[in-house]
Amino acid sequence: MLSVYKNATVYLVDDEDAVRDALAFLLRSRGLTVREFCSGNALLADLSESGNEAICGCFLLDIRMEPISGLILFDALIERGIHNPILFLTGHGDVPMAVAALKKGAFDFLQKPYSDNVLVDRVEQALAVDDASRQKDAKVSERAARLASLTEREREVMQRVAAGKMNKIIADELSISLRTVEVHRARVFAKLAVRSAAEVATLLSLLV
Repeated sequence: MLSVYKNATVYLVDDEDAVRDALAFLLRSRGLTVREFCSGNALLADLSESGNEAICGCFLLDIRMEPISGLILFDALIERGIHNPILFLTGHGDVPMAVAALKKGAFDFLQKPYSDNVLVDRVEQALAVDDASRQKDAKVSERAARLASLTEREREVMQRVAAGKMNKIIADELSISLRTVEVHRARVFAKLAVRSAAEVATLLSLLV
């Protein structure tokens, strides 16, 4: 079975070799890409070398590990500005800790013993969330780049167009000819890839 998340990786961290190997085998059998780490320190060292910007996917962490726990690792990832979905594997006694992690932004926790299908389903859901977030960020960056391509005068016209002002009013306010306003307006629409004043206003609201 081929996964739809071809460019996504599950970062698996567990200090028990047998458990880690079994989880990696399960995830790979469902078509997912997995990177295995025997400790939180090993993961952090790898991230320091590759850079946070290279991360695409989610994290699957055991909550009880040595020398640093999954919760401490979670805090370290947050401090590095990493906001990819994070799932915890927990024992019965770890549930209160896992709930605390959820309140800090963890994606979910799976209590041992867990169902293989449930685990894979939640991992794929975490990957879907990361993919959606990445696409949203890409759209925001594209919109910001389009906005940055405007000249100062085009920005002045754009703000007034977004406010619903007519071309003649804009011309009077900026002390320019009606024809000049029309030219700037056309350029704004072309650069922002919009077709109406309402679309200009919507785009600006999305960038606030």
